[in-house]
Amino acid sequence: MEAGIFYVLVGAVAVAAVARWRGWPAPLLVTVVALAASFLPFVPELEIDGHLLLGLVLPPLLYSAALDVSFVGFKRSLPQIRRLGIWLVLLTAFAVGLVAWWILPSLTLPGALLLGAIVAPPDAVSAAAIGRRLGLPRRIMTVLSGESLINDATSLTLYRVFAAILAGATLTVWDGVWQFLLAVGVGVGIGLVFGIVLHQLRMRIGDPVVIGTFGLLAPFGAYNIAEHLLGSGVLAVVAMGLFVGFNAPRTDYTTRQQEAPLWLSADLLLESFVFAYIGLQFPRVLSDLGSESVGHILLLSGAVLLVVLVVRPLYIYPISAWSNFQDRRRLARMDRGIASGEFDERRRRSRRWRDQSTDELRTQIVRERMAGLRLTWKDNAVISWAGMRGVVTLAIAVAAADLAGLDTEAAHAIVVVAFIVTVGTLLLQGLTLPLLIRRLEIAGDEEHEEDVAALEMVKAKSREAGKAYLAEKRREWEQKHGEVDLGMFDAFTQRMTRVEKDTDDAQQVEDTVARPSYDDLVALTKGWLQVRREILVAERDAGELDEEVMRELLAAMDAEELALDTRGATRPLSRN
Repeated sequence: MEAGIFYVLVGAVAVAAVARWRGWPAPLLVTVVALAASFLPFVPELEIDGHLLLGLVLPPLLYSAALDVSFVGFKRSLPQIRRLGIWLVLLTAFAVGLVAWWILPSLTLPGALLLGAIVAPPDAVSAAAIGRRLGLPRRIMTVLSGESLINDATSLTLYRVFAAILAGATLTVWDGVWQFLLAVGVGVGIGLVFGIVLHQLRMRIGDPVVIGTFGLLAPFGAYNIAEHLLGSGVLAVVAMGLFVGFNAPRTDYTTRQQEAPLWLSADLLLESFVFAYIGLQFPRVLSDLGSESVGHILLLSGAVLLVVLVVRPLYIYPISAWSNFQDRRRLARMDRGIASGEFDERRRRSRRWRDQSTDELRTQIVRERMAGLRLTWKDNAVISWAGMRGVVTLAIAVAAADLAGLDTEAAHAIVVVAFIVTVGTLLLQGLTLPLLIRRLEIAGDEEHEEDVAALEMVKAKSREAGKAYLAEKRREWEQKHGEVDLGMFDAFTQRMTRVEKDTDDAQQVEDTVARPSYDDLVALTKGWLQVRREILVAERDAGELDEEVMRELLAAMDAEELALDTRGATRPLSRN
């Protein structure tokens, strides 16, 4: 068994490497190759307990995805994310359950609803991979990523409820609501505790290897403790990842540089194994089709696949139109309040809004409201078609086979349907999604223009903050050394201007100063880098700078600081 897993891992990573080299979607290629390889006699058949698979694969993948998600963007897109990650999952589960019960009554209604909960949550790993490669706008990527972070929690909670009903428990609707609220509260609470502790460790421990090891272990701890306390392990890992990722710019740059390649490698390894595992389950599914009701099961699989494909756009377009209508009504009501003077009176009474002018406040509110209006019909078309299922669906189906109250035929039907829906959506939607994106000509041109404007604004603020920082350091230098040659500060000011214009050459600094201490120059440069980092974080927190752009700039600053430390460690000892 262990050797089989190793060979599958090596083969899956090799196929994923070829896909990355050729620019193809790695999840799709790995799945197709694994499907073909499953017919070969020497390829091992993997039988892994579903709960074990979820516990080993889901926490690190969720945590890594949460680290990369912009918390500011996540918060702004929360209405769309909540509609997809909670309400769409519920709608899909009940729609699938009713159709499945109608086609195969032997499943029973609880068993059919259990199947609905299993196939309801999309897995956005492959969609995100395709979207990044084709340059989808961040507003779409944020919604897809955010949905994938929370929909598993909804699905697993539904799974628990219907599994309990199958086992003979008597549950009401309010019992189900209470279980969901408990899962959310405990899961988010545990995740925040883990996130705070891990962030404090990252701030206090200077060894990036140790911090990276803690980061690898923490998702498993948060997931399992939350599940043990009847909370959502998924939400625990997501909350921890969002908290740590949001505060990552405040940690030492060596931690960030150690962490990034570590999680990229972990993602490649785990995602390759997950999609290879999906493809290799084909022989097992064929064996499950050996019953007399094979026709009914195939009919059920096709019907469920059709339901999950159709329900998503039928929900997304009307709910998006309704949300936009409601936002326009709120803005119109606010404009009427401004015209009548009522809005000004409310602003003066509000402690939060008192210091803002009416125009400033309206601009802020419009910006927040328009976050929900930015998804066009083309954006919604992509989101509607990015509903590929993944390992969560298949793993829960395998785990459900051992549930009490579910007979053998029903268990086989659930596994077969879950497999066909997973592979069907991966191949059908995954292979056609790039074509849809190209035909709709969706690109992030508007976001690029916004990024350019935001960068110019950040550069202007960096220049002002840099001048203030240098003036303060110059005063400190004069107080410490008295009347000395201060040409270093003038040269450094010129360097700062060149950096802001992207024409910097770090070697020029030492040639233009009157031979200051090397350590003084390094300390001055590091201090200036820290000032620039603080500007970036402040603009990110204020919503003026996108988090992805901030991270790119931060990576460049980290590389500059690494060059300083590396050069300082290798410079001749005789230099002063």
